[in-house]
Amino acid sequence: MTTSKRWVGLIALLVAEAMNLLDATIVQVAAPVIHTDLGGRTSDIQWFSAAYTLPFAALLITGGRLGDLFGRRRMFRIGVTGFVLASTACALAPQAGVLIGARAVQGVTAALIIPQTIGLIRSSFSGPELPKALGTIGPVMGLAGISGPLLGGFITDVSSWRVVFLVNVPLGLAVLGLAHILPESKSAARVDLVGSVLLVAGTALIVYPILQSTDWWLLPAGVAVLGLCLLQQRRRQDGRLIETSLFAHRGFGPALITSALFFAVMSGLTLVVVLHQQLTLHHGVMRSSLTLLPWSAVSGIASLVAGQWLVGRLGSKLMYIGLGVLLVGVGVAPYALLPALAVGGAGVGLFTTAFFTEALHRVQPHETGSAAGLLNAVQQFGGTLGVAGFGSVFLHHPATIDRAFWVAAGVVVVTLGSAHLMRSPRSPRLGRAVPEPASTAR
Repeated sequence: MTTSKRWVGLIALLVAEAMNLLDATIVQVAAPVIHTDLGGRTSDIQWFSAAYTLPFAALLITGGRLGDLFGRRRMFRIGVTGFVLASTACALAPQAGVLIGARAVQGVTAALIIPQTIGLIRSSFSGPELPKALGTIGPVMGLAGISGPLLGGFITDVSSWRVVFLVNVPLGLAVLGLAHILPESKSAARVDLVGSVLLVAGTALIVYPILQSTDWWLLPAGVAVLGLCLLQQRRRQDGRLIETSLFAHRGFGPALITSALFFAVMSGLTLVVVLHQQLTLHHGVMRSSLTLLPWSAVSGIASLVAGQWLVGRLGSKLMYIGLGVLLVGVGVAPYALLPALAVGGAGVGLFTTAFFTEALHRVQPHETGSAAGLLNAVQQFGGTLGVAGFGSVFLHHPATIDRAFWVAAGVVVVTLGSAHLMRSPRSPRLGRAVPEPASTAR
């Protein structure tokens, strides 16, 4: 493959990654308008986001295994095709239930797309070109995270929320038109169907009662099913979804907890801000999206500064600094929202870079794919819980955002504790290159 074709193929992969993140952030801004148009239950507002992120989180690891078994380019193309069709179904949805179902299909197809990108990049590039290619993921995802709320607000304001979903159609078709350039690659693997079913069932049993604020007995059932999934993974000899040797590392289990808690705060608070702007203050969707700009923009800048200079100097201590700055922003938010969002965004950017360096620095080469996939899945799961939990807190007390932000402050304090458990006796001062998270802006 010529150099030019490799870089064109990379563009297709980056557009696919950005398309998924754009879809999640755009819909979050448009959700109240969608609910007003389609009607239905108030909890449907949370499901517009959670119906996407729940299957996405639960099937990320399985999606990666399917690429190993049947070919990464093949599964990538199947995923993008399904995503385009599901996006069209979302745009044409006549009622909330149909939209939620189509969003779930989007989540399933996204779980086929995202795990293939790193493997396809590694198959396309080698030598000094490989780190350059991998280094393009972060800036592109950061730009998508900043652009998503603004684009969603603009489209919904000047046209219709249905066009928000139709944006995916030309992007997806362009990706499919370029996908033939990508090399096919696969590796010996088996798909663990039992583990996949247990993982999906367990996460669904936990998220559903939080979204609905009913049927709380399902929560312990979900925890039990996830525990059964872990036991099944330990006993399985080959084709595991998860490399259980990861949990022999002192800090990896706490890293998963930290990831879930942190991204729950991130996703939950951005939804609460949008709901407060539109449902309580009755601001337009464009103004609501602009409200999130300080959070996204400062987060991107802080992440760049952390990666280039601070992680090498401060190591894992930067996690505490980032969470401390985020805590200040969360505490100030009920009184001065825009400055608080800027401060909170700085905390987010500082924390995420240090977190993924610390979480993965002890992982062995043969565990890297499983570790990155598991962290990404837990990230999405945490985001789903955040949308469910913080959305429920706000919708039960819609006159103010104070309660949601104080709950968030408590979760950040707990996150500080779990982050402390991640640290090894000799944490790195210079982090090696680590796989990018699926998204840090959901």
